[in-house]
Amino acid sequence: MKASGLGMAAGMALGFAGFFGGFVALLLVAALGATGWAVGHWLNDGGRISDLRDAYERGRQ
Repeated sequence: MKASGLGMAAGMALGFAGFFGGFVALLLVAALGATGWAVGHWLNDGGRISDLRDAYERGRQ
């Protein structure tokens, strides 16, 4: 899927969240979408899931 198609889908999801759930739902969907995009982008660039787990464990200490 092209970037324009993904952008359109994300915009529609945000629009539905804002319309049906209000502003807080819009912010939640945007934050979770941005987090998912960042993790997916990082994994596509050669990151490993074990690196995420290790970073989470270091943060808890």
